[in-house]
Amino acid sequence: MFLLANCGFSPIYVKNTNNNFSIENVIYNGDKELNNFLKTNLNQYKNEEANKKVDIEAISEYEKIILTKNNAGNVTNYKLIAKVTFLIKSTDRKIYIIEERVINTMDDKFEEAKKEKAVKQSFATSISSKLASELIIN
Repeated sequence: MFLLANCGFSPIYVKNTNNNFSIENVIYNGDKELNNFLKTNLNQYKNEEANKKVDIEAISEYEKIILTKNNAGNVTNYKLIAKVTFLIKSTDRKIYIIEERVINTMDDKFEEAKKEKAVKQSFATSISSKLASELIIN
């Protein structure tokens, strides 16, 4: 018979269904695709029963920077950067979150574009979770 003990670890950036806040209205400015992914993720933080209703302005930026090229001058690596500034309207507090990732170029540009889109979606998920953590803490 095996017994498993739990050390008490629980991840910080997971959806908490017992949030004491509800993200009610968000105004999005900046990168359209990143904002669409953010909107999808932030909608899960609407909670009719929450005491604290939060209105936010989200200003996003997305950059794709060339890091390295080969001897022929072809790009081999990019750095993808997503920056989002959240203005919490009720407190005039700013929360600034940055996500970065380096990706290699691919011969198949369609697959490369799919990978970049997946990274952008991953950025939005991470940024949304970090925002929620900030709202829970404060």
